[in-house]
Amino acid sequence: MKFFSLSIFSFALMLIAINTVEAQKETKKYKENWKSIEKVDQAPKWFKDAKLGIYAHWGPVSSAFKDTDKGKHYAGWHGMKMYEDGKKVKTKNGKPTNNYLHHKKKYGNPKKYGYKHIIEQFDASGFNAKEWANLFAKSGAKFAGPVAMHHNNFAMWDSKVTRWNAMNFVGIDPSAELKKEIEAKGLKFMGSFHHAFTWKYYAPAHAHGGINPKDYDLYTNPHSLDSDTPDEQFYTDWWAKLKEFIDIYQPDLIWFDWWLENMTEESRLQFLAYYYNKGLEWDKEVAVCYKEATFTNLTAIKDYERGRPNQPKEDVWLTDTSPGAWFYREHAVFKTPNELVDILVDIVSKNGLMLLNVPPNPDGTIPEVMKNLLLDMGAWLEVNGDAIYGTRPWTIFGEGPTRLSEGGHKIEKIKIAYTNTDIRFTKKSEKEIYAIVLDKPEDETVIKSFSTLLGVLNSKIEKIELLGSNEEIKWERNEKGLIIKTPKNIPTDYAHSFKITLEGYVENDIGGDTNAHVD
Repeated sequence: MKFFSLSIFSFALMLIAINTVEAQKETKKYKENWKSIEKVDQAPKWFKDAKLGIYAHWGPVSSAFKDTDKGKHYAGWHGMKMYEDGKKVKTKNGKPTNNYLHHKKKYGNPKKYGYKHIIEQFDASGFNAKEWANLFAKSGAKFAGPVAMHHNNFAMWDSKVTRWNAMNFVGIDPSAELKKEIEAKGLKFMGSFHHAFTWKYYAPAHAHGGINPKDYDLYTNPHSLDSDTPDEQFYTDWWAKLKEFIDIYQPDLIWFDWWLENMTEESRLQFLAYYYNKGLEWDKEVAVCYKEATFTNLTAIKDYERGRPNQPKEDVWLTDTSPGAWFYREHAVFKTPNELVDILVDIVSKNGLMLLNVPPNPDGTIPEVMKNLLLDMGAWLEVNGDAIYGTRPWTIFGEGPTRLSEGGHKIEKIKIAYTNTDIRFTKKSEKEIYAIVLDKPEDETVIKSFSTLLGVLNSKIEKIELLGSNEEIKWERNEKGLIIKTPKNIPTDYAHSFKITLEGYVENDIGGDTNAHVD
């Protein structure tokens, strides 16, 4: 009888505990207003620590860029530019775009063979989620995922709210397969959404004509080229696709491309409240990245496209960039691993993260040049990761002659070549800082910021090490700066990370000899 009573009592306590937790969650629930959502921790620790993520621009449009002419420029927004013939859809020079000419030659007149035709040609026979995830993990990325829906309104998952999806056309669910394999590697899972711009993206298709009304669920309802006001159906569809992905795949991160800032405030607040509440329900910290003025820095994480600020930011931020074009290109030119490592280091020194794009081949295989690039980055991070992962900005972000003249979007178009006098700083704690030299040192490295004449470094240096090396590092500090003698062997080909261990800030307490307190 006592046992029965205790069991009832224990069960009652368990119910109280469960109800208490649920009540706490209930009180934390975010409402659809800025004041409520500003209570969120918009930048979880896992995100701040990660430093590198990967996503992949891949889908039906990848095949559209096959058989292009070398030396000609083809805009990435093919589904938009393929309709710009210079007549029905005006262009700046009055001539057809290269995208239009290429599409007409490859497929036929866009009026008859529109973007729908490209979707019908989609080939995903080379896609292997396990291979992708293995490569992403080896690159050193800590979160990864697909471009879930680009401007073309095509879902890269098994969608039940739109027939324009990967399962219907190629018989696979890339998002489900990637989630499984990415999380198996211990990485966080993300999805990116670009479909706010679909309203503008397909306007030239309507201007060009030839769209069957039954396909408006792909192209959106007819509207003029200059329309910046989506109709009610657009908002309903936009949210249904986004909500479905969230509910099914429970992503750790949702990343948004631009133009969402042009949609209603109500639609943006609806998403934020829903997603952050889902995070509470899943008992995990989720994050949102945005461009322009879509959200605020109190409710989400700001992203710079192919750019970055030229100084540190108090709030953590993100750069989305690509080593080449966003989608597959027949004659692609890629950045070198050295360039990407230097950009990553500069980003991290300023409190940022890099979201690096991988542009797969049309069939879903990853180009060898891209594989090698990611493996080289991963090898560098294997040696130098302590100077990157889990770090925070130091007192200053760096020194040296090479730096961005301005910050913001698209500034990567300004070519920068860092030298061995360009140094970036990160810190793990108040006693562990890193000085990362962005090119191979010569006989010595002089860190001028550490001069005894300046008040930047106000702590005794106890030890200096070069990550990846067992050699004893010889150094001295004087009015000129911190002078580090270059060891015989340099462990990596790119940037080089010196770990500097400090005594730390010391301050006397009030204790001591009683007489010391007598004036």
